[in-house]
Order: sequence, then structure tokens, then C-alpha cells
Amino acid sequence: MLLGKAAGAFKEMAVAYRYGISDVVDAYQFTMVMANWLPVTLVGVLSVVLIPVLVQTRYQDAASRHRFLNELVGATLMLGAALVVLIWVCWPWVVRVMGAGLSPEAQSMSVQLIAAFAPAALLTLLTGISAARLRAHERHINTLLDSVPAFSILIWVLLAAPDAQAGPLLWGTLVGYLVQCVWLYILAQRADQAVVIPKPGFQSEQWPGLLTAASIMLIGQVAMSFVGPIDQYSAANLGGNANSTLGYASRFISLMLGVGAASVGRAALPVLADVNSRGDRHRAREIALRWSLMMIGIGLIISLVALWLAPWGVSLLYERGAFGSADTARVASALRWGLFQLPFYFGVLILVQLLASQRRYRLMATIAVLNFAVKAGMNVWLAPKMGVQGIMLATSLMYASSFICYFLAALRSPPALEEASANSGAENHKH
Repeated sequence: MLLGKAAGAFKEMAVAYRYGISDVVDAYQFTMVMANWLPVTLVGVLSVVLIPVLVQTRYQDAASRHRFLNELVGATLMLGAALVVLIWVCWPWVVRVMGAGLSPEAQSMSVQLIAAFAPAALLTLLTGISAARLRAHERHINTLLDSVPAFSILIWVLLAAPDAQAGPLLWGTLVGYLVQCVWLYILAQRADQAVVIPKPGFQSEQWPGLLTAASIMLIGQVAMSFVGPIDQYSAANLGGNANSTLGYASRFISLMLGVGAASVGRAALPVLADVNSRGDRHRAREIALRWSLMMIGIGLIISLVALWLAPWGVSLLYERGAFGSADTARVASALRWGLFQLPFYFGVLILVQLLASQRRYRLMATIAVLNFAVKAGMNVWLAPKMGVQGIMLATSLMYASSFICYFLAALRSPPALEEASANSGAENHKH
């Protein structure tokens, strides 16, 4: 995770050096968030509901598992192709309505950038499926390979001509997603020790339970996925390159979140799913609660140190070339309000994996909808009053609400239905 995030940090340095806070970065930030929100949402849903299923199939016969994997990749290809067409057709309307606050130059560049981000929707879904297959085997090389798109953008931006506009960002994004997708697919094949060939159909026995769980989770995940577009819409209406400022601050925080917390969260789900599949749900809950409280403490320490060092950190990462000291002050001011989310984000990661391993998807969807309501309400109230700082504070309040809900849910034992499911998984494991 640390190596992967380092590549992302160098990419941010290169983009800041070349473009600073400008219309190009406004267009890139807007296009990346708005075009990615649906594919990333679907990958988030599939990761949560798919990994426990894949863990359980490890104890089933090889033929059944192989058939399911063939159908899974086939369904992903069809869904991804549909997403590419949908994004491409709808993008002029998206730019006209959601990006109305952007400058004409930024809107024009966004239309150019969609040539990379529309195909990236298909590649994102395939990458997510391959990553889930690897994580089901408790192999986390996908965490390192998440940096491939960032590394590709870094190379294209550094090698581009001085007068290049959005072109390096376009080609860097497209090539990076393609290389990452192919690489992870090959590694997933090796992990499963099977040659997976896409096949249409939903004949495998795993589909009914998987689709039911995914449909429940999709409700909450779609609600939470609107957080990014809402932020972009709020920032676009503020004007003054607010999208660029928000993007730099958000990506700085994402680097901090990803180095430690996200790695723990990714590692936890297959472990907790395996413990629950053996019927030891009380031990799974004990592990999750202990780690959650420990992560809260770690997040609090990091946030306090980061509040003090925010201007220095922004200057170190971004201040060079077109990114000046005034830009550093703007980004650091927004960053400080976003740092309040760290303890709650760190703490909630493990609890999310606990509820997912217990397959309490309906409760997770309900909490997600509630969190979205908190975020949307806070954006409407705080953004006009505080600007970009208000958008960042709204995110912090959303994660505080999320942690409270998940912690209270984790303290309660799962209902009888989930317990029966866990016992059933234990019997399958014994057989």
C-alpha cells in the first residue's frame, strides 16, 4: 500500500507542477469523479458481497467454482460494455447540467477526457473482479497495482510538450487502466489455478444469493456514491477553481487514508469471512471491535499531527512549477477541515468488514443511506457559508455518523438468519 500510494503522490506532484490550480485540473477532477462514480460504486458492491462467496467456494468442488468464475467474468464484460455506451451517450448532458459552473474551456476539455474515462468503466469492473478473486485467497498484490494508472499518468505528464493541455491526462489514464486490468487478470488466473474464459449465463448455484445481496447493497452504495458528484457540483457552483482546490485536498487525504487504514480494511474481510464461515462469529466480532478502537486511536494521533503540519505537507507535495504559495494556502486551509474524518474513517473500516462478513447487507444499506443524507444536508448548509472548507467538513461529519452507526450495530449480535447462515457455512467447511 505504501509503495502504491507513493506513485500516487508523485503523480500529484507532476500534475501540480504542470497545471497548478487551473481549468485543466478542474476538467480532469470533474471528469474523473463523475465518470467513475457508477463503475466504482458497482465494484464496491461486488467486493463486499463477492469476497465471502468466493471464500466459501474454496471449500466446494473445482468444477462448480470454475463454472461460476466463467459466468462471473462474462457478466462483468456485458455490464461493462453497457456502462461504456451509457457514459459516452450521456456525457454532453452531464457536462451541461452538472458542470454548468465550470468555465467553457474546462467543459470542452471534459468532453475530450471522456474518451479515456468511458472505456475505463469497463476496465474498472474487470479490475475489481480480479482484485476480489485475489483477496479471496488473501493475496493483496492488487493493492500495489492500484498505482499503475497513477504511474502511467505521471510518465505521460512528465514527457508531454510544454503546451500540452488535457492530452497527457487522457492517454495516461487510458493506458494505465488497461495495463492494470490485464496484469490483475493474469494474476487472478494463477491464484485460482484455472483458465477462466468468459461465458454468458447465470446457471451457477452461487448466483441467487449473490444477486440478492448485491441488490440490497446497491441501494446503500449508490446513495454513498453520490457523495463525489455532490462535492463536484457544490464546488463547481462556488467558482474560482474550487474544483481544483477540492481535488488537491481530497487526494492528499486519500494518500493518508490509503497508506495504513485501507490496507487493514482490505485484509480484514477475507479473514473475518473465514472466521464466520467456521461458525465462530463471536470471535470475529471481538477481533473487529478491538481493531476498530485501536484504529480510532491511531487516526486521532495522525489527524492531530497532520493539522499542525498541513501547510508544510501541501507545500512539499504540490508547491512547484505552476503551483504557487497562494495555492498552498488555499489547499492547506481546506485540508485541515477534512482531517477531522481520519479517526472515524480509520475506526469504521474494520466494522464495515465485520458486518459484510456476517452478510448483514440490509443494515449496511440503511446506514449508507443515512450517511448520504447527512453529507447532502451538510453540503447544502456548509458549502455556501464556508466554501471548499465546508465541503470538507461535511465529509468529516458524514464519517463520524458512519462510525457511530456501525459501532452500535457491531455491539449487537447478528439476527437468527445470519447466524444460521454462518452455521451452514461451518458445515460446508467441515464437509
